[in-house]
Amino acid sequence: MPQPILEPISKIAERLHRREISPVDLTEDCLARIEKLNPSLNAFITVTAESALAQAKQAESEIQSGNWRGPLHGIPIGLKDLIDTAGVRTTAGSALYKDRVPEHDAEVVRLLRNAGAVLLGKQNMHEFAYGGSSMISHYGPVHNAWNPGYIAGGSSGGSATAVAAGLCYGAIGTDTAGSIREPAALCGVVGLKATYGNVSTQGVIPLSRSFDHVGPITRTVEDAAILLAAIAESASKPIENVKPNTLRIGIPRNFFYEDVDAEIFASIEQATLVIRQLTAGTREIKLSVETDRTLQAAESYAVHADSITSRSNLYQPETLRRILSGKDIPEAEITNHRRQLEITRQGIQKIFDDVDLLITPTTPIPAPDLAELEANPENLRPREIILLRNTRPFNVWGLPAISVPCGFTKAGLPIGLQIAGAPGKEASVLQLAQAYEEATEWHTYHPQVH
Repeated sequence: MPQPILEPISKIAERLHRREISPVDLTEDCLARIEKLNPSLNAFITVTAESALAQAKQAESEIQSGNWRGPLHGIPIGLKDLIDTAGVRTTAGSALYKDRVPEHDAEVVRLLRNAGAVLLGKQNMHEFAYGGSSMISHYGPVHNAWNPGYIAGGSSGGSATAVAAGLCYGAIGTDTAGSIREPAALCGVVGLKATYGNVSTQGVIPLSRSFDHVGPITRTVEDAAILLAAIAESASKPIENVKPNTLRIGIPRNFFYEDVDAEIFASIEQATLVIRQLTAGTREIKLSVETDRTLQAAESYAVHADSITSRSNLYQPETLRRILSGKDIPEAEITNHRRQLEITRQGIQKIFDDVDLLITPTTPIPAPDLAELEANPENLRPREIILLRNTRPFNVWGLPAISVPCGFTKAGLPIGLQIAGAPGKEASVLQLAQAYEEATEWHTYHPQVH
């Protein structure tokens, strides 16, 4: 396996603080990698080189004068291109918004700026976040850093492949049905969504407000915790306060382990053996999983109703089809689904009377071949549905969940392990994820991108 590309944020931040290296050097290195590799990966839509270098110089000056803001100060970060940035176009991967320039930063951007992060630009994505492949974008498909012939996942595909390829030290994505965790799994990196509502979605172009989450994509679990601490309403900073050997692990064999690719299943079983040694043990449990998507469809249509009426030609045809699926849902039915969602979110908490965390494969299948899907577009939606099958329930439940690397297929494609916890228990999720990461070597492997 090739050697690491970039040091993790946790390590590079210490060197920045000691003034051993400069934020300008880090930023110039990332910009050079973007210039070299973005043509093959298509990870970035907009690169803000000039402003990034200005931010890096400011960070350098502040750190040299003793005004270190914390572990993100001077660290180059990417943003999924549906997160508003004042004065920088935010397209959501769509021709509809190709010239859209927000006047204000999203709340997460404001918080990142406060932390001193250097913002490199806006990353490619599945149009309006309505899909799990990042193939459907006005700016073309995103390619997987491990093998550009495969998809990067979605909808935060540009963010995940950029982190994997070392184009940035971390990224902020969004997750409505798995759009952080699924591409993280397919690209061999870490993807985290916190408890529903724990990270602000203000200034983020919505897909479905009842299920939308914002969160980090990074190379290590500790880096995900660092980013979460900067953007969350109530971040669980002290990961070390939870001891893995006290944690009880639930394995929901029904639904989540059904029809799983054989190589993924074998990797997850091996990961389970490691986790069993790290924790108070595992037990199989049963979960009732709601698969109805009526509320998401209705909310997604409501976001786009006016634009579809006047400018439907600016949407990709498949995105338009998906949005129109929510058109004629009665308001009373929508209200009932919202009420049922709250009942479901309350009910899932009972599971955690008997276990502390849940583990599943992040995706049931590895990254599909991009050319095969382009040649057979009728297969795209069915593949996306199965790719997002194991992540979607945790958006419905609003639970914190993370994907961490846990192996590779014989074809060299990454495999992800999903760990989820009770509402507000980000610390437990991160603790087990970090313990598993430290007990294995998967996070040390990185793609050899040319």
